[in-house]
Amino acid sequence: MIVYIACICFLFIFGKIFILPIKSIIKLVINSLLGGVIIYIINMIGLMFNFHIGLNYITAIFIGILGIPGAILLIILRFFLGGG
Repeated sequence: MIVYIACICFLFIFGKIFILPIKSIIKLVINSLLGGVIIYIINMIGLMFNFHIGLNYITAIFIGILGIPGAILLIILRFFLGGG
């Protein structure tokens, strides 16, 4: 009986240890997908001004991590480095 209780306790402990990184990874994936959508919207608006930001994993994750300030930073970098 003690062994069963100990196993259940270990399952709860391991569950707590592994659930936090999984939540962080899921949040990063969702934010990266939203970053990709933001880049797509920027590119649709930028068609009128001949402006384009490449939609790839790096830019999507960059915006996913930093959010709107990351999108603004990519726009500024595009103007200075890419000649937007």
